[in-house]
Amino acid sequence: MLDQKITFDRFIRWAMIGGVVVAALFILNYLSGVLLPFFIAWVFAYLLYPLVTFVQYRMKVKIRAVSIIITILFVVAVISGIVYLIIPPMIEQFGQFSKLAIGYLHQAAHITSIPEAVTKWVNENSNDIENYLRSPNFSQSIKEAMPQVFHFIGETWNVVMSIVASCIVLLYTFFILLDYEYLTRNWTKIFPKSTHAFWHELATDAGRALNNYVRGQCLVAFTMGILFCIGFTIIDFPMAIGLGILIGILDLVPYLHTFALIPTAFLAGLKALNTGQNFWIIFGLAVLVFCVVQVIIDMIVTPKIMGRQMGLNPAVLLLSLSVWGALLGFLGLIVALPLTTLIMAYWQRYVTKEE
Repeated sequence: MLDQKITFDRFIRWAMIGGVVVAALFILNYLSGVLLPFFIAWVFAYLLYPLVTFVQYRMKVKIRAVSIIITILFVVAVISGIVYLIIPPMIEQFGQFSKLAIGYLHQAAHITSIPEAVTKWVNENSNDIENYLRSPNFSQSIKEAMPQVFHFIGETWNVVMSIVASCIVLLYTFFILLDYEYLTRNWTKIFPKSTHAFWHELATDAGRALNNYVRGQCLVAFTMGILFCIGFTIIDFPMAIGLGILIGILDLVPYLHTFALIPTAFLAGLKALNTGQNFWIIFGLAVLVFCVVQVIIDMIVTPKIMGRQMGLNPAVLLLSLSVWGALLGFLGLIVALPLTTLIMAYWQRYVTKEE
């Protein structure tokens, strides 16, 4: 192929193909807000399809729509059960933290009633408060605070829109699952007939890579959850099992479990108030558990499990995470392994001509 002469006609065709690709990427970027719910729904449909077929054919639910509803309700019930095991204990711990904090405040500052203390402070400093309210500094503070208020309102609106988008994703998922077989067989018809074989091979390879990735990542997350449960139990950390389960769930998206440091710090503070131990020692032990588990996962578990599932050498696997993470940030960590596997497969098929 490299020996072919570059004619003017071939150059024009390549330029037109490149222009079409650039235009397609521009359109996708422009419509990303509209297309993203559809692609998320397609991924959900791909993951739920085995359960839907199980309900429809093994449980003898002949109507596809009913089997989809049963599957979605089952998944929601499982997620709700996991949330129920984690959130109520966290709320209980937060209530206990509030009681301990108020008790510590009473003991340290010799305050028997917080409302009375506030009232007393206001009465004693009423002149200073009145002067401050009349000063230009107060007006300036109001002007500086107003953009923050509008920002908060905007964030609230974003939450509402996220809920609406979730409902749209749910509808997309339902309708995709309703005609899943037809859509997966005929989506290539949007491309020229001469390229159908290529797109069919691409879809097959992408599906295989995604399937291997999901299985491998679920196993990695499960292993991480167990290790954290064991580590937190050893150091006698509050909510050791619940926090370990939460971290395992978060790790279904690679490296998202690092956000669990926030509730970890909160629980460390709770234990410090409850037992009188030094907060930094408790939190330091928890961070040590994070570091040890992360080293085990990154150096042993992930290379072994994901390397076997994705067919990648551990060194290539770690390199792919680094490269895609640098290129696409957090999203790159999510898509690194499936994309690397897909690129290597097509490089061997079309460039090096390996069977």
